[in-house]
Amino acid sequence: MKYDFTSIIDRHGRDALAVDNLGAGMAPNPPKPGFDSIPMWIADMNFATVPTVPEAMIERAKHPLYGYFAPKKEYYQSIIDWQAKRNGVAGLEAKHIGYENGVLGGVASALNVICSRGGNVLLHSPTYIGFTNTLNNNGWHIVHSPLKRDAQGVWRMDYADMEKKIAENKIHAAIFCSPHNPCGRVWEREEIETAMEIYRTHDVFVISDEIWSDLTLDGYKHIPTQSVGDDARNRTVALYAPSKTFNLAGLIGSYHIIYNDWLRERIDKESSLSHYNSMNVLSMHALIGAYTPAGHEWVDELRQVLTENVNYAYDYIKEHFDGVDLAKPQGTYMLFIDCEQWCKKHGKTIDDVHRAGSDVGVSWQDGRMFNGPYSIRVNLALPLSRVKEAMARMDKYVFNAR
Repeated sequence: MKYDFTSIIDRHGRDALAVDNLGAGMAPNPPKPGFDSIPMWIADMNFATVPTVPEAMIERAKHPLYGYFAPKKEYYQSIIDWQAKRNGVAGLEAKHIGYENGVLGGVASALNVICSRGGNVLLHSPTYIGFTNTLNNNGWHIVHSPLKRDAQGVWRMDYADMEKKIAENKIHAAIFCSPHNPCGRVWEREEIETAMEIYRTHDVFVISDEIWSDLTLDGYKHIPTQSVGDDARNRTVALYAPSKTFNLAGLIGSYHIIYNDWLRERIDKESSLSHYNSMNVLSMHALIGAYTPAGHEWVDELRQVLTENVNYAYDYIKEHFDGVDLAKPQGTYMLFIDCEQWCKKHGKTIDDVHRAGSDVGVSWQDGRMFNGPYSIRVNLALPLSRVKEAMARMDKYVFNAR
């Protein structure tokens, strides 16, 4: 490979929550003496980003003035070209693109337009904790429609349940996660079409979080929600960012795509009210540096690395950890493992499992906050050598401990 996805980079003291924030907030506890931490909880990567990102920021930073600025035409064109090449998007114009400090801020701004505080919003469960906190903290009521696994173990939407919940709860706003976090589903076109037809029938506006869209695994392709039909194009607010793809979360910077003029004008106004939703000049140049031919090449290699990591971890768990269940992800770099049968067989709680891993440096994430009662979420965006070490520790000290 042209790019380095094997070096183990020391992030300690470099402003990384993944390693410097253990034991605080939602983070797992630090490991016991004798074990180093393998960061597998928060959803950022342990790979160096594509070199064109720091190059673009450094070049801009050489100029010693950092005053007020307006987004460059190149910023919008980079997004248009990226979406065209990676997702086959046609007809996207600069006017359809709007800056957001973050995807969750974009969710809140959109909901402020399409759903009154106290109103009901449909989400699939398991549910990304960021959605849960954003909606709960701002006074919206979440109605969950659980995903179900089919005979092949693949997570599927329950369309009958979705329609029932929408009708019973008079729902006119939904959050759609594509690819799905934490389950890792890359939705097929027919699945999205069916969901969007339900939303159309019941006049439900859709906020589609597509921040993981670049990180589909080998054999899977992202289908933008807005691409499945004219109605979907006009009732959907799509949210994207280079942050998940290129590990730029600390730089801040996402964007929405909204084709519906009525909807876009109101969301743009809502986003502007705090006078805080403003682009950072270096964040702008980071996106331009990421959305380049080198960025495409880097992401294509990253997808191969993530596919290999997922294959290794999935096969290892299925072969070695009796009673631990999981669906094989099709996108993202997260595993969502279900320990219910293992816990019941061994008389353990999910707290016991989570603690046992954290004690030996498997710094994973409690899945209960994602509405998985016996679940743990595991980040696999590390060099494969670290993934193998984590699996070995899970084997020796957690699931097959003696």
